[in-house]
Amino acid sequence: MRKSRLVLVIAALAVLNACAGKVRYASYYVLNVPPPPTVADRPKPILGSVAVREFTGPEFLREGAIAYRPSPEQLDFYSYHRWAEDPRRVVTAAMAREMQARGLFQSVYVFDGRGSSEYLVTGTIDHLEEVDRGRNVSIEVALSARLINVRTSEVLWQGALSKRAKLEQHSLPGIVAEMSNEVSGIVECLVSSMQERVSHSTLSLNRRNTEQ
Repeated sequence: MRKSRLVLVIAALAVLNACAGKVRYASYYVLNVPPPPTVADRPKPILGSVAVREFTGPEFLREGAIAYRPSPEQLDFYSYHRWAEDPRRVVTAAMAREMQARGLFQSVYVFDGRGSSEYLVTGTIDHLEEVDRGRNVSIEVALSARLINVRTSEVLWQGALSKRAKLEQHSLPGIVAEMSNEVSGIVECLVSSMQERVSHSTLSLNRRNTEQ
């Protein structure tokens, strides 16, 4: 009896060890959006203070798993590859840094529910996923944003930009790196568009005031 029990215990331990060897742990990734270069001679600010509200996004981004589309009608998720930091926060911070670097506003901060500002920027992550078309793998990144005058609720500027980049090698680190590059480029383009719009509107207003 003792020998039988000993054999059963050894067998159970062997099974547990075998199962333990098959345990998979999740890998975590972050969008790496580098800060914009410092501009030595920034122009004089045109507008006052602005708050950047945290970008909204698809519900699946809140769950943390990195998403991919095996077909246009289907959305799936990697079980063991997840976002270490909410992409919405990363994009929001990148937008605020780019706006600060441009010198368009006297002050820029990420809205935390406290304080007040003259202007507000809101935005949305419309797409941030891998797209599979047979052997062709690409990533799609799409952002949209708007600048609002808090006092009048007037939309002073709004823009949207989408980019899709084909991947030569299908790997999660490569996918996240390409997403980071596209987010950085889109944020730069959106803020540049905002700057051009605000500068043009301000110049036109000054001309009208001078003519009067």
